[in-house]
Amino acid sequence: APSICLSPTARSLFDEPLAIAVQGLGPQQRVTLRMSLRDETGELFQAWARYQAGDDGALDLARCPALPGGSFTGLEPMGLLWALQPQKPFWSLVKRDVQRPFLVQLEVFDGHREPPGRLLAQAQHERAFLRDGVRRVPVREGRIRATLFLPP
Repeated sequence: APSICLSPTARSLFDEPLAIAVQGLGPQQRVTLRMSLRDETGELFQAWARYQAGDDGALDLARCPALPGGSFTGLEPMGLLWALQPQKPFWSLVKRDVQRPFLVQLEVFDGHREPPGRLLAQAQHERAFLRDGVRRVPVREGRIRATLFLPP
């Protein structure tokens, strides 16, 4: 059965690279990958791309280019993250509480159909804004309003 391999596995910082691979596909199998997340207001953001697995049934986004017809094309290992678009026109990604990570959902569908084909695999990953152990200290002194982030 196909499976998604993410590195780092379960959690990464929002500005760190995320390696995405799919294993267990058929040779030269065509698949569609879709990434989605909801911002703090509940609005849905999605990106999708079409790929073709190698002869060994493996798909590594760092080596396999996205085919035409998705949110982007070409060799873009992080394309599913930077191409996230809101479902509502002109909406911006809202992040007010940096202590709570975004939860991204990655899905792999069979084929290049619209609507998507059969769901083959799915995974979740947290994209955090603060490294573990960082303390957030609000600063209120006279008219100064700030936030101090202290490393562990």
